[in-house]
This record gives sequence, structure tokens and C-alpha cells, in this order.
Amino acid sequence: MTRPSSASLREISDLIALDTTSRDTNLPLIDLLEAKLQAVGIDSKRIYNEDRSKANLLATIPADDGSRRGGVVLSGHTDVVPVDGQNWSSDPFTVHERDEKLYGRGTCDMKSYIGVILGKLPEFISAKLSQPIHLAFSYDEEIGCVGAVSLVDEIVSQELAPRGCFVGEPSSMRAIRGHKSMNVFKVSFHGVAAHSSLPSEGLNAISYGLRFARFVEEIAHELRTEGPSDPAFIEPTTTMNVNLINGGIAVNTIPSDCTVHFEFRSLAVVDREALTARIKNFASQLGEEMRARNPQASMTFEQVAGAPGLDTAPSEEIVDLAARCGAIAADDKVTYGTEAGLFAAAGIPTVVCGPGDIAQAHAPDEFIELEQIVACEGFMDQLIKELSS
Repeated sequence: MTRPSSASLREISDLIALDTTSRDTNLPLIDLLEAKLQAVGIDSKRIYNEDRSKANLLATIPADDGSRRGGVVLSGHTDVVPVDGQNWSSDPFTVHERDEKLYGRGTCDMKSYIGVILGKLPEFISAKLSQPIHLAFSYDEEIGCVGAVSLVDEIVSQELAPRGCFVGEPSSMRAIRGHKSMNVFKVSFHGVAAHSSLPSEGLNAISYGLRFARFVEEIAHELRTEGPSDPAFIEPTTTMNVNLINGGIAVNTIPSDCTVHFEFRSLAVVDREALTARIKNFASQLGEEMRARNPQASMTFEQVAGAPGLDTAPSEEIVDLAARCGAIAADDKVTYGTEAGLFAAAGIPTVVCGPGDIAQAHAPDEFIELEQIVACEGFMDQLIKELSS
């Protein structure tokens, strides 16, 4: 079997060694990326979060004539999910090679993709590009595509006008044109505490939380049985779930607080804003009922994260470019969400295409097959040729 280049393996190892779990800063990795880009003469710009504890990084390798407009974006996220509570066979933040696989947190999702890009920097720089290559690395994708919002905004602000984007999420190097939207919410009910023997003196927040959760489940059933469907998805309908409820302090105390977390993943044909408004309206009605019973009560409805779905037409040029670079053509759509929808919403046609199988992502002993890294290297080599013609 052909092995990945030593450059890719070295870069992947360096990236895995930096623990960029989403709850922590990613700045050491951004420092590393910035230094590697500077070493080959590429300037980059950081786009920080509000407290400057995390950052995106945007860089452009210009065309041979110096042009920075047009070209293609290579996009990847720098954060990884936690390893807490998982039983690993080896240190998750040290790359281990076994049985023609690389093991480590982020090997699949998605530091191998970024590592291949870094390993190809000399080729990118030496090529006589007729179109630029934009490198877009984001933070906090794993908690709701948070960083990519300002990253895409920066691309638009700089008027880079790329012709398309490849998001390197693990797709087994298939060219994925579609996925659902991602929408995460936190609804908090604030009642009044009292001794459980005197319920009329309190206001039970959990009771309202349960009523809201039942409503969400009713909407989920409606979407599943009456809503639109798309057979290209494993789950063909819009899905909605209550996934976390917190409330109460003791069995003999009327609970003053209850928080319900729910999410939905909608098909492209579903109006996600209208669906959100419908659910928020019901929550508001519950809040009004609570305040009518006790003026101290309240309800808050917060969207924690959200990103639009992806539905790239097969006729888009970026789809054909992916095929010419060696991506595997695919009509199926993936269940997981990505930052691709944000690029597409900004008018940048986007395809998800990266090494590794999503089945290995987030799991203990996360791994990527070496042949997937080789395939990604081949994709980048062909992309250089396509953008140099």
C-alpha cells in the first residue's frame, strides 16, 4: 500500500499533539498554523471570539499574477470533541500507527485534512496558480459551527469572492452535496421554590418544562409523519429531539428552575425560522401563564447554536471540480451538520469532501486509514493542477 508522505504524517502528528477540545482555547494550534504559513511567506488574519480566547485563521495563497479574488476555499475546523469517560488504548493526543491506521483524537475529524493541507504548502506556493487558494480554519465547530460565522463574514468582507469551497469533514473522500440544518436551543423556566408539602406557595418549573418538552415531542411526531421527506438521507425527515433536562434540588422542594435543551435538524425545504418561531411562541405562552400565577416567574428562550443546511445543485462548478480532483461522486446526503451551509448561504457553492469515515469520529480510539490520507493528498495534487491550468 502507498503510504502518506512524511510531510503529511509529521503535520498530522503535530496537530494531534495540541489538545483543542472545544471547551478550551485553540490558540496554541492557531499559533502553529500561523507560524507554518509565515515560514512559506503566506500572511494570515486571525478572527477572534469575543473574549479573544479562540480564533479563526484566514489566509490566501494568491494566483501567480497576485490576484486574491476567486479561486477555491479549503475549510476545516480546529477543535475536537472531549475524550472524557472514553476508554482509549493509547494516549489520545499522541498519534499511534497500528494496522495501517492512525489513532488519536482528531485524526479523522478533522486534523488529518488540515495536516495534508499543511504538508502541501510547498507545492501550493511553488505552483503557478491561475486562481488563488484560500485557507479557512475555524474554532468551535463541534459545539455548533460557532466560529465559522465570523470566518465566512470575513471572506465576504474582504471581497474574496471564491468560486467554491471544499469543507474537509470526513466523507471517505466522497463529494457530499447535502446535509440538514443544525439548530440547538436552551429554554429555561424559572418558578418559585417552596416546601413540597405546600405546593400552592410555589410554582413548579419542572411542570412547565415537561409541558414544553411534550410540545416539542408532538412537533417531532408531526414532522416525522406529515412533514416533507428526502430519501437521500438515512433519516428522511426533519428530526427534533429533547436531549437534556435539568431541574430541581431535592425531592421535598418545589423546583424553582428547569432547563430544557432541544435541537432540530431540518431539510432544506423546511423554513427553519418559521419552525423556531412556532416553538418559541408556545414557550412564550407558558411563560405568560407562569407570570400570571406568580409575577416572580419567568421564561427565557435561547438559540445556543445554529447553521443552515446544505443543498448544492449537481450542476454547480464546484461539484465537477471535485470529481476532476478525484472525489467519489455521491447522491446521498449525510446526517451530520457542517460549516458548509454557512459558506453556501454566503453565495459560495460548497461540497463536503474529506478523508476518513464519520463512523470513527468522536469515538474512543478514533482513527483514520492511511489510504484515506493518501487519497486526500492525491486530491490536493490534482487541485493544484486544476487551479494552475
